[in-house]
Amino acid sequence: MHILTSIRNVLVPVHRAGYPFIAAFFGASVVFGLLWQPLFWLGLILTAWCAYFFRDPERITPVADHLVISPADGRVSFVGHVTPPVELGLGSEPVLRVSVFMTVFDCHVNRAPMRGRILRKLYREGEFKNAELDKASAVNERNSVVIETAQGEIGVVQIAGLIARRIICWSEVEDRIEAGERFGLIRFGSRLDVYLPGSVTPRVAEGQTAIAGETVIAEFGEMLKSWPARRD
Repeated sequence: MHILTSIRNVLVPVHRAGYPFIAAFFGASVVFGLLWQPLFWLGLILTAWCAYFFRDPERITPVADHLVISPADGRVSFVGHVTPPVELGLGSEPVLRVSVFMTVFDCHVNRAPMRGRILRKLYREGEFKNAELDKASAVNERNSVVIETAQGEIGVVQIAGLIARRIICWSEVEDRIEAGERFGLIRFGSRLDVYLPGSVTPRVAEGQTAIAGETVIAEFGEMLKSWPARRD
């Protein structure tokens, strides 16, 4: 049973956005392999890694309008109150921001943190600095989506990183989206920021690993208390 579970965790569907890259890696492997056979096997390893990068596993999402779900796989790199980017239109008062940093080994399919309607979608050109840096929120290339939810408007920002050169967001303004639903993808290392105005309590700590579509990163409610975090 454990072996079957492990196989299912590895052999997951590949997102169609990865097909051209997988084909290109494999084609290059064949061509270079004709010149020198070891290059074929090296290329085959890179092709397998490319397929792994574009994996798109199924997730089980907690369904409740007061829960905020992680939009990305990766490490929680920031939890705190900051002034949201002007383009989001969320005001000038500090709000809770939760950032999830994705390495090239994390699944890069992005999922909606809450159910609602997409009000605004904005793309902004910028630099490609390390997405782990706090200033990446302001200077890096990014795509922002504002979702109208039962708790008010929230912002979700896809941020390109050092290696990432392509942000994909297939959801459009006026689309209705469910919590955990796929809405975009970033190629090769990046970060997701979630901006949460109002009375909201974080449910993750910096350094924690988050799973897109499953991990609860915050919870709305006036009477909620913060959960303590412990490092072992």
